[in-house]
Amino acid sequence: MEKKRVNPLRTLVTSGLIAAILASIGAVNAAEIREQSFRFASAQVSEHPFTMAGQRFAEVIAEKTGGKMKAKLYAAATLGGDAQVISSLQGGTVDATFVTAGLISPMDKNFGIFYLPMTFQTPEQADKVVDGPFGKKLLDRLANQNLVGLAWWEHGYRDVSNSKRPITKLEDFQGLKLRTIQIPIIVDIYKALGANPVPLAWTEVYTALEVKAVDGQETAIPSFNGARLAEVQKYLSLTNVVYDPLIVLFSKKTWDRLNPDEKKVVTDAAQEATLYQRKINREVIESVTKSPKGGLAVNEVSAAEKKRMRERVQPVIDAYSKDFDPQLLKEFWSELAKAQK
Repeated sequence: MEKKRVNPLRTLVTSGLIAAILASIGAVNAAEIREQSFRFASAQVSEHPFTMAGQRFAEVIAEKTGGKMKAKLYAAATLGGDAQVISSLQGGTVDATFVTAGLISPMDKNFGIFYLPMTFQTPEQADKVVDGPFGKKLLDRLANQNLVGLAWWEHGYRDVSNSKRPITKLEDFQGLKLRTIQIPIIVDIYKALGANPVPLAWTEVYTALEVKAVDGQETAIPSFNGARLAEVQKYLSLTNVVYDPLIVLFSKKTWDRLNPDEKKVVTDAAQEATLYQRKINREVIESVTKSPKGGLAVNEVSAAEKKRMRERVQPVIDAYSKDFDPQLLKEFWSELAKAQK
């Protein structure tokens, strides 16, 4: 019987191809993860859901890399306030932080879309919008600011507290001196509602309330709770005027030094921490509203009064909508309409 001839060239090519495939598989399985350390910053105290989720984010990175990639979290504004830390991210001296969308709006006004008042009816609607195409499109814009947006977490509705009276109707805002976040649209919202807004840095709020320099303030309940504002406020009213999403920011300078495997670890860890953050954030909100402590009085605001409030702030919505990218704004309203079905 004649032996079957083997083509040496074919054998060589086949062997080389198999070797290349095996090498490729080995490279993927090995995952090119290098030893490195990150610095994460939070302006909030250790017990705040921002900071707790930031710690979880750091832990997941370490778990996924067998400890090769580590992150240390600095809480309570140890590395500076939000504005300072964002600048440090842009410079590459801090690697990650967690800030509200409003703090990005001075860099890119389109992030102010979330501050259009009386927009989201439930937090779950907000989840659908930020987790969908519109939210991703906004995060992608951060590259222009030398930042990387990894995920959307949650701050919550910015509700109103004060030391004078519960807010149960539109007229209760009249004449109240309210500390507001230092963003023009928020100032204009509370002017429209009849209050006297006083823009102040967060670090000044407790003292301003304590010495009665202002009557009240507006922020999300987890921050109200973390700052122990119930010690200097008597009434907390669930006005739901503005919903405040939170962005997980990463330094683009640091990001650009990471290889694809490392980027995937960081991205996956941020996403994994998202569900944890939203869960504990909502637990804090429920705890404060359902079981208030220290004599704090918490009240709901009726749907009818919220409708009156929205009608009062409609001119603010109309005026600020002109500042946003028309296509982005159209996509926002479209995504919101889908979320409300």
